Amino acid sequence: MATGRGQLLATATSSRGRARALSPDMPDAPTRSHQNTRTKHGWTPLEPRGLLSHSKSLKHSENHIKRMPPEILLKIFSYMDAASLFCLTYVNRHFSDLANNNDLWYRLYSQECEKRRRPWKAKEISKVTDGMSGASIQEKPRGYWKRLLFKEMAGCNDKKWKRDLKDVNPYTGLPKQTERVLRNLGVKWEITVIDNTGKKHTFAHSDVLFTESSITVSWECKDWPFLQKVSCLQIHSVVQMNLGCAAENRPGWKSLIAKIEEKRESWKFFGTSMLVRVQRALHPVSGIILGLWRGSCSVAFMKVNLHLHKLVEKCLLGSLHHPYQLIEERAPFDDVDSEYGLHGYTVHIVLHSMAKCIMSGHFSKLFCRREHIYDGYVPLRLIDKANTSQHTTLSGKINLEWKAEALNGTIENCTVMNLTVLDEAQKPFWCESSPVSLVLSNQGPVCYNYDGPAFVIKYKSSEGKVKMDLVWLEEQGQFFLVNFTVFLSVTKVNKHFGRDY
Repeated sequence: MATGRGQLLATATSSRGRARALSPDMPDAPTRSHQNTRTKHGWTPLEPRGLLSHSKSLKHSENHIKRMPPEILLKIFSYMDAASLFCLTYVNRHFSDLANNNDLWYRLYSQECEKRRRPWKAKEISKVTDGMSGASIQEKPRGYWKRLLFKEMAGCNDKKWKRDLKDVNPYTGLPKQTERVLRNLGVKWEITVIDNTGKKHTFAHSDVLFTESSITVSWECKDWPFLQKVSCLQIHSVVQMNLGCAAENRPGWKSLIAKIEEKRESWKFFGTSMLVRVQRALHPVSGIILGLWRGSCSVAFMKVNLHLHKLVEKCLLGSLHHPYQLIEERAPFDDVDSEYGLHGYTVHIVLHSMAKCIMSGHFSKLFCRREHIYDGYVPLRLIDKANTSQHTTLSGKINLEWKAEALNGTIENCTVMNLTVLDEAQKPFWCESSPVSLVLSNQGPVCYNYDGPAFVIKYKSSEGKVKMDLVWLEEQGQFFLVNFTVFLSVTKVNKHFGRDY
């Protein structure tokens, strides 16, 4: 037995020696789950190997950048350009708070102003860049200088597009280069749908159509919530800046074009087809068309018709939450002409079906006698049913094209009307772009010179109203416009000309 124990002891000793030779750093301690330290009082247990490695990994994974003082990070951020600084806002909340520092964006805004201004405008530059102390810069709301920089980079304050819009088309009374300016600025269109829970859904436009006096923006509504679940609709124009980041995160200047609180009285039904039924917004922008699939409340498409008058200003000079407010330009007062404000009008009218023009007319030298003012309106008669030489034909039937989810069709007896009324100085006085519907007249024959059913188109807003009487001739397959009257609000006329009719 003793011999056996001696052999086992010798074998164990030799194996430890071989292991020590292979691993010279191995301690003289028994191998256990814990490593121990030998003292004069015995063995003292140390930390487990797993805990040691875990503590080392914690030291390696510690965020040293987050521990840096914010002053140092702000100093580093001050050397970055607008693109890098904007991308930092997407890293984490800490970087987002620091990267939105007003002082950083004020420096970038000052540099952008110096780069865009003319050399001979040094005094104006100094007012923008050097006229503020550090305290007053920080007193501005968070993101104030960032928004101003993006507005500057978007060209909102650029004089070039203002010069381009000075060239006016004498036929329409509108700037000739509106379409070119909008395309050069890269204006895009977004609609934000807010449901009853407050969740926002943003959709980019699918198509844009330009006419001689308006623009129609279309959305194909594939993933929209049901109309019953929608609480608000917001339409924005977007001018994006090329800062080298992803398109979905690229900053841009957004201007509110229209906002509709979803209420039953906000919409009016005006047409239907085999697949969809359409309704138009009543206030504040009547040019919005909403198409719903028949038999459900799901949205099929949306179209927004915008008149070209001051459209560039609306896209650039508005803000995210407030639309651009048109400045009322009053005519100079005339105390000699007692009929001032009742003559010299010009009306340009366009009816189109999205795909083609149905009618385009230009009527000048329109007037109204003082005694003809009634019911708060100044009537301007463009076409008189008694004068057959003024009667005009329309190109084909009146309908409205639509497209949604690879389906398309037409809505009969509906069209889009673009109306431009110019005052005596040939300045835009009343501008509208809105869908209208054709209904059967209940007043019998409008004109006895034609044998056919009589129809009427009516439109009304806070600034005036329009009435058009038409007759359908089956043999010719055409509509004849036999009566056309535009009614201007007396309140608007008095305010514009400084009169008291």
